[in-house]
Amino acid sequence: MAEGTKFFRVGDEVAAALEGHRRVVAFESTIFSGLGMPSPANRECFDRCVTAVRDGGAVPALTAVVDGVAVVGVETSDLDRVFAGTRKVAARDLAGAVSGGLDVGVTTVSASLTLAARAGIEVFATGGIGGVHRGAEVTGDVSGDLVALSRHRVVTVSAGAKAFLDLPRTLEYLETLAVPVAGWRTDRFPAFYVRDSGLDVPTVVNSGDDVAAMLRASAAVGHPGGILVANPIPVGAELDPEPIDRALGSALALVEQQSLRGPAVTPVLLDAIAAATDGVSVEANLALAQDNARVAAEIAAALAR
Repeated sequence: MAEGTKFFRVGDEVAAALEGHRRVVAFESTIFSGLGMPSPANRECFDRCVTAVRDGGAVPALTAVVDGVAVVGVETSDLDRVFAGTRKVAARDLAGAVSGGLDVGVTTVSASLTLAARAGIEVFATGGIGGVHRGAEVTGDVSGDLVALSRHRVVTVSAGAKAFLDLPRTLEYLETLAVPVAGWRTDRFPAFYVRDSGLDVPTVVNSGDDVAAMLRASAAVGHPGGILVANPIPVGAELDPEPIDRALGSALALVEQQSLRGPAVTPVLLDAIAAATDGVSVEANLALAQDNARVAAEIAAALAR
């Protein structure tokens, strides 16, 4: 490995790309585990995202914790272990996971942003970010993803925030944290499975060059954090919001009944959406993740120039 410590390692291909100032796109690993989508769709999602990044001339860098080491650029020999991982690791959990020698931890958005920034990677692709949960005014349940976006100078490409979140409050919180939000060829914030949430975004970007200029300008004016690029789900993959809203209503009632909080909430809600759409939501997940990877590779190319 070109760079490594007892607790942190960069994979060979990723290290070589960074040393050669070539394009790299970071990935979280939760989305590719059973916690993100069911098998074998999780492996298909990984393959499609990797292909999209490589087709764009960039190197994929999967993040995870493996045998007590935070890895950026998981080696092929460890992929099956990561895909089977059942322990989520957020940014707050990284220190404990590596110091405690955790065998396998799948990284969330916040952990992946932390590790990408540590490795010197400027672009990260995911499905949807976490945000302010419904009822957060009572529970205080706000994802650490939002803080990570404000803390690390990395461009995050996502299909907005997860569909079950309080999207208006999520955008308000991003504003409070001074995170620039840009719509990819749109002036509306996407709602994961739906292209238009009805909420405006302050900036529109039409190319990787636009995003690269934003990131450089952000650094020049002293902003310490990154940029959220909100890329709507491809037109043909968009879902009807009505059955999703009905399923979310029932699932959120179950979440409240069981007093679930934080990471325990997401799998319950995703399962409810999958059931309500007869599994079509899984294909939508695949389509949006792949398209986010494609856009991220274009941005990485622009930054490399």
